[in-house]
Amino acid sequence: MEKIKDMPKLESPFVRKMVNDAYIVTDEITKGYEWVFEDESVMAIEKLHGTNVSIFIQDGVITSCWNRTERLPFFNKGKKFIIEGLLNSYERGHMEFLGDGQHFGELIGPKVNGNPYKLEKHLWIPFETFGQKHLKYKSWGKYPKDFNTISEWFKELMPLYNLMKNKDVENKMEQFVEGVVFTHPDGRMAKLRKDMFDWYSGKRHGGMKQ
Repeated sequence: MEKIKDMPKLESPFVRKMVNDAYIVTDEITKGYEWVFEDESVMAIEKLHGTNVSIFIQDGVITSCWNRTERLPFFNKGKKFIIEGLLNSYERGHMEFLGDGQHFGELIGPKVNGNPYKLEKHLWIPFETFGQKHLKYKSWGKYPKDFNTISEWFKELMPLYNLMKNKDVENKMEQFVEGVVFTHPDGRMAKLRKDMFDWYSGKRHGGMKQ
């Protein structure tokens, strides 16, 4: 029988505080998240700005798909674009090498969060396999892991997904990149978005502006 769980809420490894109407990170490490900075096996993967969708595989066959804890029927009207994104992902081979069990990913495309990646079709990106292979920042760990260094590193984050789509894209630093998900081999995860830093000047999550 399928045992479905929701994608856990990812927390910031830095303590966040409200400053001048903006909920920003401080240089204090969140208790229990020291592993982000201390364990060399931690990977920093580009955080895609999509909607969380998971699939369940049993005996090598995809038996169901879920938007959070809502099971999505294959034939539906309201969220047809999610099914289309899963089919597009399957056709591209993104679901290969996923074993039995529940697998999480981000659904991105025209109807999701304003389509910052400028896709013509919806696409599901699995965290395992694809994310760890193509969206990993190799520069993570090559610099000191103190707050100020990480803050400066975030200012120069490269848009790995957009660059993978089009290696010749102009104005690379102007391409959209939301932030990073830190992943530990044992399954622990944490997140940092650019809009969590005090220097961010755009629209923040929740509608607050710096």
